[in-house]
Amino acid sequence: MKTAIVTGASSGLGREFVRQIADVFPEVECYWLIARRADRLEELAATLPDKTVECLPLDLCDTMSFMAYQEKLRQEEPEVILLVNNAGCGYLGNIGEMETSTQTRMIDLNLRALTAVTNMTVPFMVPGGCVLNVSSIASFCPNPRMTVYSASKAYVSSFTVGLAEELRPKGLTATAVCPGPMQTEFLDIGGITGNSKTFSTLPYCDQVRVAGGALRAARAGRTIYTPRLFYKFYRVLAKVTPVKLMVKLAKT
Repeated sequence: MKTAIVTGASSGLGREFVRQIADVFPEVECYWLIARRADRLEELAATLPDKTVECLPLDLCDTMSFMAYQEKLRQEEPEVILLVNNAGCGYLGNIGEMETSTQTRMIDLNLRALTAVTNMTVPFMVPGGCVLNVSSIASFCPNPRMTVYSASKAYVSSFTVGLAEELRPKGLTATAVCPGPMQTEFLDIGGITGNSKTFSTLPYCDQVRVAGGALRAARAGRTIYTPRLFYKFYRVLAKVTPVKLMVKLAKT
């Protein structure tokens, strides 16, 4: 069965990806939904009554989850047509003023888990398959007060560009979606809501449109997809503006 695998599927953008996959990838017959909260995964699975759904309650910051996922792949040998690496986190705060575990959690989830899941999944992907990585506008320029987060997303975007070239001979594609802020629980969990003038003034992206646009971009084989004209301009601005000046403008 053609399979779609989505990490961070239990809420926000991840949940919206799951809702819209069938519109863009109608050949998908089976969904593997990965997140920590099993109850939310089960609720989401109930909205897909005509599909085969596997709920995998894994904490991707725990290396044991990689072993469980690898074993699942070996047992099932799925025909993966779409991998959505959506799991991620971001926290507001200066280096040296936050718990070390909070800073390293961003590295573990945004970099390590994404890399590990991709590396394990690619051998099971079929021609025409797509890897869709959720990056951010933060990947375009370092963001003081979210230094680790923006650096981690720069990795995601760079990783995706290199991956796309590696996958081309296999008939596979890789796409990074780089949205601006969205009204999801990400902002509350990261301590961003009410604590950043930048976030309070930026235009927000709609998660429904971001998910649909990203899936269509992946299907079309685009390597980088940036929603909204404002952020397309920001991406260009970040390329042409000296980084020392851009960092001052991008402070969160």
